[in-house]
Amino acid sequence: MDEQEMIIMNLIVNAGSARSSSIEAIQYAKAGDLDKAEESMQAAKETVNEAHHAQTEMIQAEIRGEKTPLNLLMVHAQDHLMTSLLCLDMAQEFIDIYKKLA
Repeated sequence: MDEQEMIIMNLIVNAGSARSSSIEAIQYAKAGDLDKAEESMQAAKETVNEAHHAQTEMIQAEIRGEKTPLNLLMVHAQDHLMTSLLCLDMAQEFIDIYKKLA
């Protein structure tokens, strides 16, 4: 696996982890454990930042003239990141609602 593929895999793994932690946070909030929900959200934010860092590396490389080939793996990685970012935002909204209900 070359360096670029490693960066893409890093993006996929971290974005997926962030999404999972976001869903976990919603589940904790639904069960009334708001402290655990916040912990899961913090973990989600940290891992999505790692994914975003990987994306930024690729963008900076392209700015330097290092073209990134468009392939299914790259599309999958971008899809994972976008889905994770949306999930994070929605999870926070759900947690805020559960806090108001508590």
